[in-house]
Amino acid sequence: QVQLVESGGGLVQAGGSLRLSCAASTRTFSRYAMGWFRQAPGKEREFVAAISRSIGRTNYVDSVKGRFTISRDNAKNTVYLQMTSLKPEDTAVYYCAAEFSLIRDPGYVSSFEETYGYWGQGTQVTVSS
Repeated sequence: QVQLVESGGGLVQAGGSLRLSCAASTRTFSRYAMGWFRQAPGKEREFVAAISRSIGRTNYVDSVKGRFTISRDNAKNTVYLQMTSLKPEDTAVYYCAAEFSLIRDPGYVSSFEETYGYWGQGTQVTVSS
């Protein structure tokens, strides 16, 4: 079992920045591809960004490209989401997710929530206009 705990959410004005963190309770963090998803009020959860277990391959939803950056520190068992130029439409609960991917290519990333077996509780991000 892998437990994921997000932090770093909060209230920020449009144009501002936040950095989300997700700490994983596993000694084999480097075997997991990681993703960030979000769910706005009244909407379905959507993919935001993903990063491979190694070699740093990333993928982003078009709406955050150039503004958000996903990264990971395998020594700290943590994945990050640096968010800049935030917009009111970025307001959502942000979830961290992990997929065991040791048997897959080191550069494997997934934008499909069905492939992720472990989820955090989420952290609220609110962007005011």
